[in-house]
Amino acid sequence: MVKKKIFVSLCILFLMWSCQIEQIPSPRIYTGNLPQSQVSGLSLDERIIIEEAWDEIRNGNGRRALSQISKLSPENPFYYIVTAYSYYLLNDFQSAEHYFKTAIEKNPEITISHLGLAQLYQKTMRDDLAFLEYREVLKKEPENTWAKPRYEEIKADKTKNILQTAQTLMKQGDISAGEKTYLKALYYSPESIQAHTALANIYLEQNKYERAIIHLKILQSSQPENIQFLKSYAEALFQNEEFKKSYEAYKELEKREPEDPDIEKRIEQLKNRLGIFELPSQYSSIPSREAITREDMAAILGIEFQKHLQAPNKEPPIIIDISTSWASEYILKLTSMDILDIYPNHTFKPKKIVTRAQLAEIIYRLINYLKQNRYTLIQQIPPQSIDLSDVPPNNFYYRPIIMAVSYGVLNTSMGRNFNPEDPVSGQEALKAINILLSLIK
Repeated sequence: MVKKKIFVSLCILFLMWSCQIEQIPSPRIYTGNLPQSQVSGLSLDERIIIEEAWDEIRNGNGRRALSQISKLSPENPFYYIVTAYSYYLLNDFQSAEHYFKTAIEKNPEITISHLGLAQLYQKTMRDDLAFLEYREVLKKEPENTWAKPRYEEIKADKTKNILQTAQTLMKQGDISAGEKTYLKALYYSPESIQAHTALANIYLEQNKYERAIIHLKILQSSQPENIQFLKSYAEALFQNEEFKKSYEAYKELEKREPEDPDIEKRIEQLKNRLGIFELPSQYSSIPSREAITREDMAAILGIEFQKHLQAPNKEPPIIIDISTSWASEYILKLTSMDILDIYPNHTFKPKKIVTRAQLAEIIYRLINYLKQNRYTLIQQIPPQSIDLSDVPPNNFYYRPIIMAVSYGVLNTSMGRNFNPEDPVSGQEALKAINILLSLIK
């Protein structure tokens, strides 16, 4: 009797030990909640099956979940999701990955598919792919309490390792590989100050100012109090011939370091480049004027076409009435180039109102000047198709008006009237000049 009891006890222990050996523990997986917006659209029977299958997933019962979900059609939005989680629990990661990807392909808006695939990638040591899936979750649910810390953990770990690799490459003198590695760091951490700083320095040393500006702008925006970032940004803009932006950046530097002689020197250089003399207050009021003057027109041309107008190759004319004009520098330059003219008595009449006919003649001269200097302008309308009802062919301004209209710089009214004697407003003049600038190739 005693021997029999001992034998039974040993058999029970053996069976228990065998079960423990054969049973492979299911991997832990976070499931989240079923999206009620999709669940509510199912039939009652479908909802019951889905909820029971999901309970099995939460309890770690992959086989039971598969059995439940097999009752539904693959057309059901949760069929592939539950199947994927089930295979994950059964340690069949290859099948799980296939079903997760299919679920995402069919219903990319359901975040639990991305959550499951992200965990699978982490389980199989593919953190770079897990990072992408967690990012997809956070696009839809920025404060997801499961995805966010794991996303941040991968991001921090990847960024740290990549930055260390980049530093090593730079110390070894492999600038090209270092550049690529720093760019890879920005893939994980677009806000990385270290990566942006390193890349900006690389591009500045290579005189690749356009690329450097991209990173310096980010640095300057993220740390506006850092004056060195602002200095580097302002100078890179200058070297890249973005003079207007450079001027604005240097003016901000001037506020912070008003006694810095290098900043003052660069600002003066930029003023000369931009043609800024007595300009700011007078020029800024031009757009609001109902009628512009000849000095306004000179300033508009001098400022807007500064990159296209070469230095005059002859002495400036004698003009006796512009000594007090705020636009005298531009008047002298434009008259020396025969784009603007003076009167026989050596006056310019800077305060005289400009008419539409006179604007057409100025544009006509400017077009001819640009063509002579090898600029290409695309004509918009064939001149022979233009019919003006209020400007006859024998009119002094007829040809300039036809050419200005043919290039689309000036236009006519619905009744084919050009209104040649009407004054030109500031907005009209600036619009015409901007159109002409857009035609230059």
